[in-house]
Amino acid sequence: MAGFVIAVTDSVFPSLDLAKAALARVNPTFRVSKSSNADDILAVAKDADAILVTYAKLTRDILLQLTKCKAIGRFGLGVDNIDLPTAKEKGIAVNYVPDYCIREVSDHAMALLLALIRKIPLANRLVQAGRWEMPAVVPIRRLEGNVLGLVGFGHIPRLVVPKAQAFGLKVIAYDPFVKPEQFKALNAEGVDFDTLLKSSDYISVHAPLLPATRGMLNANAFAKMKKGVYIVNTARGPLIDEPALVAALNAGQVGAAALDVVAAEPLAKDSPLLGRDNVILTPHTGFYSVEALEELETKCAADVARVLSGEKAVYPISA
Repeated sequence: MAGFVIAVTDSVFPSLDLAKAALARVNPTFRVSKSSNADDILAVAKDADAILVTYAKLTRDILLQLTKCKAIGRFGLGVDNIDLPTAKEKGIAVNYVPDYCIREVSDHAMALLLALIRKIPLANRLVQAGRWEMPAVVPIRRLEGNVLGLVGFGHIPRLVVPKAQAFGLKVIAYDPFVKPEQFKALNAEGVDFDTLLKSSDYISVHAPLLPATRGMLNANAFAKMKKGVYIVNTARGPLIDEPALVAALNAGQVGAAALDVVAAEPLAKDSPLLGRDNVILTPHTGFYSVEALEELETKCAADVARVLSGEKAVYPISA
């Protein structure tokens, strides 16, 4: 008996074997797009029953041309690359995997923060260049007693909290959608956004990318922060106004920044963020571990199989 057609727009996996195993019960035929441009996506997805997508953009124009699609599975924990209102309009169920890499990203955020505070990349560069000079990396301040502000309080920042507290940091957090008792349960203090900006020695960004959060760390926000504040972003690049960040770094208002994500990826070769001793950049690797990718591929595809079988997804998105 013929099964369902599954279109794959793009993939970061070594193979699709785990996805195929999770979808085996619906007897699927897989079609893989040659690229993530609209024409190539439509060539494999127009009459497909479901789509598996990673970074490709599923715009309104693309979704309106789909004739049979019942499910879209996003290999990831953000869905800003999918036009959710149009998917809802067409009755397409969208699922994602919000918990697959929460350990990895929370670890990465702490690793970046520690590397900034202890100036490890700078010290390493100096030693590799033959300079064994402690004065070149001073001052370095003690972590204990300082304040870490978390912008957002979802799965990932909630795992950051005990890791930060283990180093003696006081944790405050801003998230207008979280109830006070949820902060208290982790011995974190819920505050408003302005209080977080004014009170934090270090700020780690974990908000979702929405119209209301795009550019939320802008010139006005940087001006309210403590002089010399450290910024970490492992969420979405456009949450930070990059020209404003560069200006704040140049002025010394921001003391250092560590970014796993930037506004436009890959980072431009002439970016003013490059070549700075007080900026650490990683190429959007915070999510990665072998185990995380295996979990992501399996969970996402399994939910698509559930929808195609008339069952409820474990991780649905509501537009």
